[in-house]
Amino acid sequence: MDDLDRGILGLLGGDARMSVATLARRLKVARSTIQARLERLETSGIIAGYTVKLGEAARQGRIRATVLLTIEPKSQAAILTRLKTIAEVEKIHTTSGRVDLLLQLAANSTAQLDAVLDQIGELTGVKSSESLIHLSTKLDRAS
Repeated sequence: MDDLDRGILGLLGGDARMSVATLARRLKVARSTIQARLERLETSGIIAGYTVKLGEAARQGRIRATVLLTIEPKSQAAILTRLKTIAEVEKIHTTSGRVDLLLQLAANSTAQLDAVLDQIGELTGVKSSESLIHLSTKLDRAS
């Protein structure tokens, strides 16, 4: 990956809908060069896809939580497969600390969140879970 690739990724990170022509104009290269680079970045897996980033208006009112899971090691694959089917599970991270998995959840109500937490806790291989309900966001550089 070179400076041009990083420039493409930087611009697309700000606006994934930016056209190839606009990218080429801003980076001062030929449109065909941008198209070839995008194809290479996609084929190599550096660009895994294009998505919609929800604004605060769409996320407002959602109850967010972090769930720390301790699991039986041999159950990880099955648990991951099942967690990926639960729509409220937004992210799954493996960790190196006292817990095995860190989940980020979002639900429309406390009742929905409670049901999802029960569903996760009942998965075969889950030894323990701890839920942390998000109250407010003080900094979010990832968005």
